[in-house]
Amino acid sequence: MVSRKVYSGKQRAERRSKKVGSGLEFADHRDYSPGDDFRYLDWQVFARMERMLIRLHEEEEDLQIYILLDCSRSMSLSLGEISKFDQAAKIAAALAYVGLANLDRVAIVPFGEKLEQRLPPTRGKNQIFKVFRFLESITPGGPTRLNASLKQFVHQNKRRGMAVILSDFYDPEGYDDALSYLRYNGYEPFAIHLVDELEMTPSLRGDLSVVDCETGEVKEITVTPRMLARYKEVHQEFCRNLEACCKQRQASYFRTAIQVPWDEIVLRIFRAGGFLK
Repeated sequence: MVSRKVYSGKQRAERRSKKVGSGLEFADHRDYSPGDDFRYLDWQVFARMERMLIRLHEEEEDLQIYILLDCSRSMSLSLGEISKFDQAAKIAAALAYVGLANLDRVAIVPFGEKLEQRLPPTRGKNQIFKVFRFLESITPGGPTRLNASLKQFVHQNKRRGMAVILSDFYDPEGYDDALSYLRYNGYEPFAIHLVDELEMTPSLRGDLSVVDCETGEVKEITVTPRMLARYKEVHQEFCRNLEACCKQRQASYFRTAIQVPWDEIVLRIFRAGGFLK
């Protein structure tokens, strides 16, 4: 995984950042500040220009990857053979493996109405089985409160990093504040938007009782071709608005149907997001 930003990791890994010291190779200069170690002064520049500059070197460090997994009830709804949550969990496992194999630190953070019990940051490929067991232990349920949950997440974390959000983003309160808050507080958001082909192009007809899967509210409706056409317009607008919101906040955005095989989804995520070199 390759982040567009530089974060201060705790250990060396497959990540390069500019730091003072004897790293991999010379990267840049910066002006000397009181308290800097004289060992890192560029004495050749000082002799030539009588200017005190500190040498910066590139050093490989680990990246903190937070996988924020929506476990609300809407994610557990299955209109076909697989639910959004099942597919999201598989994608989360694959992304976690890539991060761990890259010597990054990976945390799994389930959320719904609030943050649920998380898997703390872990490192090393041998930890992937702990990730599998943790994902298998999650039971989806309850409503979604994206803004409140992700603000709570920011308040609970000191280390910044990449925040990968796996969700259908269905929340009556919206998602704008959550994405803004992540970006404002130094995270690099990456939204993975999971949709079901059957909800994009439903083939319902006639008199129906529809139930809100998160609130339990029941409504009696008559589905007509005109209503279906309007529904598709609204759904497409929802997707466009989410993508535009991400773009405005410099957050990566990737949308996929859950009917696509999970391994193909993961490859598309890497290619679309620029994670795969």
